[in-house]
Amino acid sequence: MTSDQPIQALGGLSAREFLRDYWQKKPLLVRQAFPGYTSPLSPDELAGLSLEEDVESRIVLEHGTTSWELRRGPFDEQTYSALPEQDWTLLVQAVDQWVPEVADLTRQFDFLPNWRIDDVMISYAAPGGGVGPHFDNYDVFLLQTQGRRRWRIGQMCATDTALLEHGDLKILADFQQTEEWVLEPGDMLYLPPRLAHFGTAVDECMTCSIGFRAPSAAEVLTHFTDFLAQFVSDEERYADPDLQPAEDPYQIQTDALDRLKALLAEHMGDERLLLTWFGQFMTEPRYPERIVGAELEADELAQAIDEGAVLVRHPSARMAWSEVDIGLLLFASGQSTLLPTHLKDLLKLICAAESLHAGNLAAWLKDPDAAELLHQLVKQGSLEFADE
Repeated sequence: MTSDQPIQALGGLSAREFLRDYWQKKPLLVRQAFPGYTSPLSPDELAGLSLEEDVESRIVLEHGTTSWELRRGPFDEQTYSALPEQDWTLLVQAVDQWVPEVADLTRQFDFLPNWRIDDVMISYAAPGGGVGPHFDNYDVFLLQTQGRRRWRIGQMCATDTALLEHGDLKILADFQQTEEWVLEPGDMLYLPPRLAHFGTAVDECMTCSIGFRAPSAAEVLTHFTDFLAQFVSDEERYADPDLQPAEDPYQIQTDALDRLKALLAEHMGDERLLLTWFGQFMTEPRYPERIVGAELEADELAQAIDEGAVLVRHPSARMAWSEVDIGLLLFASGQSTLLPTHLKDLLKLICAAESLHAGNLAAWLKDPDAAELLHQLVKQGSLEFADE
């Protein structure tokens, strides 16, 4: 796919046109973005996921014990039997990590950096169900997969936008509607960050929400400085060999700030370290505890592939790669590996291929660097055998 090729999911816009005119700027409604698409999960199967201990799930009741009552899973069957016939919503997070067919949906968004995708949340709503008028701090594509949902959009919001007093949900105190659409199966709505929106089920419906990662400045500063601290010795300290006699010993002079900025810039300006941190940070798994590697030797892996074994990315693993002045960096599940430049095509294959097998790995397995990389990714758990 080229950046100027029309994309059906974008209503015939090219990736370049969408990014230029809509991405993080204004909403886009696409009728029949995915014609004939139906959810790989039924409402009962989605509810079944919410019974699992390891799955993040929530139920929002507009008229519960409180207005917009939030309940957190895991739930049990009795929970559902006691729910009213309308005005409630079930939301299940990261369904793509549990259902491969849902994960396949993210491939339809390859015109965006894959490492930006957070997860695919699926919601089921009884008639009238919703989570109240609100805004998100990230981009989201809302794909209708069953039934009909009315979406109303409103004003652009900010940090100081007034919210209702609610202990769990950030519901807008003043929703200023500007437009309204009813989405049917196959329709999709893109919403940029901070745009107020309010979805309400017209009838029983399901919606896939493809959300994108958008770390806050606070997260970036906290995580990067923690990472950076690993490479700075305790002996490296603020110093002022050019200090002049103090006119007032209690005044902090601007030259002290200049020295401090120089100290910080020496490390903060290291682009290779910044890239290494960023790649690790953006590929950190949502559920790292799910990634467990296989104990096997490199020759055992090569033999297994030769005998027909297939490797796939672990559902919880994230991958990306980049180039630096001394080689290539592969980021896998929050870790980074420096590699020689001749492995570039292998890195592209590992990150993008649906599966790895003798057909696309045979030549690489003859390369010691490539064979060892595959071995380490299987031991780490980012790659696993397809039948596991």
